[in-house]
Amino acid sequence: MWQFDLALILIFSTLGALCAFVITYEEYIKRFTDKKRPLKMAAQAALAAFVFFAVITFLLTYLLGSFIK
Repeated sequence: MWQFDLALILIFSTLGALCAFVITYEEYIKRFTDKKRPLKMAAQAALAAFVFFAVITFLLTYLLGSFIK
């Protein structure tokens, strides 16, 4: 069962991180002339989104798993 939970965490967290990276990079690239700073800030946003979605997905799978049993 934990393999399914891990797969869900990896899928949703990765998709959320990719979306966060693309959105923030596109917005920051318009406002900064330097290319490195928006890339770094977008990577930080992607990491924060990955952690956020990983925690939320873990909590949801844990709670749903405890209700189903």
